[in-house]
Amino acid sequence: MNLFDFSLRLNGYPLDKAKSELAHIQQKNDIDFKTFLDDKLNAIVNYHLTNNAFYKSLAPNANSKLWSSLPVMTKKDLQQPLEDRLSKGFTTKNVYVNKTSGSSGDPFIFAKDKFSHAMTWAIIQNRFGWYGLDFNTSRQARFYGIPLDKKGYYKERFKDRLGKRYRFSVFDLSDAAFNEHLKKFKATSFDYINGYTSSIVQFAKYLERQSICLTSICPTLRACVVTSEMLFDNDKKLMEQQFGVPVINEYGASELDLIAFQNPNNEWQLNSETLYIEILDDYDKILPHGEEGRIVITSLYNKAHPFIRYDIGDVGALSEMSTLKKPILKTLIGRTNDIAILPSGKKAAGLTFYYITKSIIEDDGNVKEFIIEQLEAHLFKVIYVSEMQVSEEKKTTITQEMERYLEKGLTITFERQSTLKRSKSGKLKQFTSHVTSTI
Repeated sequence: MNLFDFSLRLNGYPLDKAKSELAHIQQKNDIDFKTFLDDKLNAIVNYHLTNNAFYKSLAPNANSKLWSSLPVMTKKDLQQPLEDRLSKGFTTKNVYVNKTSGSSGDPFIFAKDKFSHAMTWAIIQNRFGWYGLDFNTSRQARFYGIPLDKKGYYKERFKDRLGKRYRFSVFDLSDAAFNEHLKKFKATSFDYINGYTSSIVQFAKYLERQSICLTSICPTLRACVVTSEMLFDNDKKLMEQQFGVPVINEYGASELDLIAFQNPNNEWQLNSETLYIEILDDYDKILPHGEEGRIVITSLYNKAHPFIRYDIGDVGALSEMSTLKKPILKTLIGRTNDIAILPSGKKAAGLTFYYITKSIIEDDGNVKEFIIEQLEAHLFKVIYVSEMQVSEEKKTTITQEMERYLEKGLTITFERQSTLKRSKSGKLKQFTSHVTSTI
């Protein structure tokens, strides 16, 4: 029995209808797809203007045929009771309800109608299918967090069983824990790894220290799919070397859908079937392909709750090779609230600091993990886990490189800890700025 599909149907999600709709969309040629998209955008805007008082109040001057008249929604707009944001005919009893992770600093509860949520799973299964992975039959090694309360813990364990998953804790990244993981891989015919980038990278580093390629002890392994955190090229190379399988990059948001998935041609293909994705400047104008800006997304199917021109809080650019039907994500440089404001007033992506430091601090394998916090405009702290203290020479080099790439006058401090603090979900926030304005 296909337990995963069965569990969705049992909970009222019309998966068969969603898969049929998805197949119908994917069969369209470019001209028909444009007609489909125009119709869906017009329909979802008119639906919420007619049936959703919250959206009507947010967009009093909206005209579905004049896209620029639609306001850009933010997470803060949605931080009010869910019941006040649902469309007519929907209640918390007949929709899918969940909460965003809060990694943006603006968590909120959201809803999807059941067909919209079924479309989400149809898309996810379709993308994993590109690599021969089937949620009903392929066994997953899952590197995720898990609720610590008894009800939440056993609920996730039950869902894992239905999904043919075994969950490895991301809260203990010690060699002892990884050694136990290794025993499980030896005893289990896993088809793929899925989970948070940072924890899977640490597992790959452990394998490197042990001179082990994972497929030598788990030959059934076919792929590794990483999500939720930034994937750097060097980490991808390391994982592919130590796992012996392709590493696939996924980008999604729980309130929306799967947003992008690396296709077999190594392109980060955006989801155009259930989402409409724009790249906007600071004045809400659409930017040309190749230029970086705010990622703004419209959900084409969610009737229970409006996500129309929704600013997800990320910054990226579309590839110049993108088409309406097959948009390609060229870059994803992080969240808008991960921007560092320097003493001169210059702004820099926070991951710039992380990347510069990473290229220096990890070259000898001493440092296992690290994060960076901006405490003041000129003051940055590198918090790290390592076998030994980072040398004064490396500290000086890191400071010099940051000043070379960014600006003079920066102060970099270092703090060694036994473990890094993760969010309740198990995610690791690589850069955090506590500065909102220049000094």
